[in-house]
Amino acid sequence: MKLSNKTQALQDLIAPAVQACGVNLWGIEFMPQGKRSLVRIYIDKPLDENAAPVINEDGEIEQGRGIGVQDCVRVTQQVGAMMDVHDPISGEYALEVSSPGWDRPFFQLEQMSEYVGQQVALRLISAVENRRKFQAKLVAVDLENEFIQVEVDQQVLEIDSHNIDKANLIYQD
Repeated sequence: MKLSNKTQALQDLIAPAVQACGVNLWGIEFMPQGKRSLVRIYIDKPLDENAAPVINEDGEIEQGRGIGVQDCVRVTQQVGAMMDVHDPISGEYALEVSSPGWDRPFFQLEQMSEYVGQQVALRLISAVENRRKFQAKLVAVDLENEFIQVEVDQQVLEIDSHNIDKANLIYQD
């Protein structure tokens, strides 16, 4: 789960602006697409189980948790203004800001830790057991040794985090 140099540079530039909006930077996707690139920013905030429901300025009920439309608007304005000043991307680009959603993508190994026991989808750089794509149960996350364990067809596989090209949670009711 290594970020490209460009994505890492964007993350370093954008993170303080996102924090200033009172939310956490979950991850960034940078997709160069010819003349017009795409920068997608995922934001999140910690759950507050004790927060009383409130009605925000858009009339939405917020339970003190999750990302709302206003959070995305604030981050878009803040990051957009900062990117206009620093101009880190040559050419045109589209800026999208979103919550990670139910099928949240993982950008760092640490993010996977709280989802042990749940189903994940993995796309690997190099095949493990002759497969590059898995839907599996996340069994363990070892931050120190930088690997995860997943259970596929009643077999536990150990996967090096540097071999993970893409990972996301599989939403289940």
